[in-house]
Amino acid sequence: MSMIEVENKDIYSDIFFHTLQHLKSTEAYRHFLEFSRSAGHFPLADYQNEKIEVWCSNDYLGMGQDQQVINDFKASLSRYGAGSGGSRNISGNTLAHVALEKRLADLYQRESALVFNNGYLANTESLGVLVALFDNIKVYSDELNHRSIIEGLKKSKAEKYIFKHNDLKHLEIGLSLEPFERPKIIVFESIYSMDGDFAPVEDIARLAKKYNALTFIDETHSFGVLGERGLGLIEALQVRDIDFIQGGFGKAIGTTGGFIVGDRDAVDCIRSLAPGFIFTTSLPPALLEATLTSINKVVAASNKRNKLFLNVRHLKAALAKHQIDFIDAESHILPIIIPGLARIKAVSDKLLKQFKIYVQPINYPSVPRGQERFRVTVTPDHTLEQIERFAFALKSALDLS
Repeated sequence: MSMIEVENKDIYSDIFFHTLQHLKSTEAYRHFLEFSRSAGHFPLADYQNEKIEVWCSNDYLGMGQDQQVINDFKASLSRYGAGSGGSRNISGNTLAHVALEKRLADLYQRESALVFNNGYLANTESLGVLVALFDNIKVYSDELNHRSIIEGLKKSKAEKYIFKHNDLKHLEIGLSLEPFERPKIIVFESIYSMDGDFAPVEDIARLAKKYNALTFIDETHSFGVLGERGLGLIEALQVRDIDFIQGGFGKAIGTTGGFIVGDRDAVDCIRSLAPGFIFTTSLPPALLEATLTSINKVVAASNKRNKLFLNVRHLKAALAKHQIDFIDAESHILPIIIPGLARIKAVSDKLLKQFKIYVQPINYPSVPRGQERFRVTVTPDHTLEQIERFAFALKSALDLS
């Protein structure tokens, strides 16, 4: 290799090296803990030949460890094999995909549903198509919307109005500036996962009707958790005037994948035009049968949801007893603000090393700098003893940092 070739390659290597050095120097470098989930022992996991308690899992109901879900997954693997064999339009459109979509549409009493490989794609691809279909559409997006929503909206050059978080007055100002007949879509989440707060769904639906706007709600963090059957915040509030509902299986359902439900023609447009759906190998049918099992169990019984929120109350009381400040939001997510990258990393390390408790620091760009936090999630499987111990351990780690 010539000297010129070496120098040219060094240009690229230098960029990679200095980028990583900057991340590490600002404590923004992301460290991923390597551990193994332990079926049948949730919320415990295996880490360096020891058991640790997990306090930041998105498996909100522990359904990823449910024995019936696991058994059905195994049985389906034996029947169908490991993969789907192709994209949905080339040999990957199995009966399991169709059955899950029909079940979702029936649950929400909508005409159609579409399953994606993850919730991120469900947002980016659905929004990318929906916005592109309308000439001169104006998009109204909550400023704290998930990155997948932001990326989906970036696919179009449509005019965007970013309204202040959950600020109905600011939203209505933007809506009122446009003619009634101009196409509009309001995009928001039911639960904002970094703060744990609810969207004012009923009021947003009212404004959408008043100003002739479509509505698109991301129910990822409420699907399985809220509502009589676990269908999310719109079910809990009995709101029916939402046009598009997005959700995911990787949280309370305990598997992976995402979906959207809505009117038949609108969903068919997404199915027919979304590149991230068309050109992606579909999810394994065995996984989707396990997902359907999990959904049916969650829908049929509220015991896990009831126990979840009972434990949330216990955790809030334990944190308050130890004078630990937290965001007292309505949902099952408890954010604990610990400003400073170095400090929150030190607290996390102390919890793991001294108390065998794992909770992951959340930093920029997931949250603003100076707003670093733990996003604590208790589950129905955490015991009262574990809850009390977690609060004590966190207080000890905070005092030592």
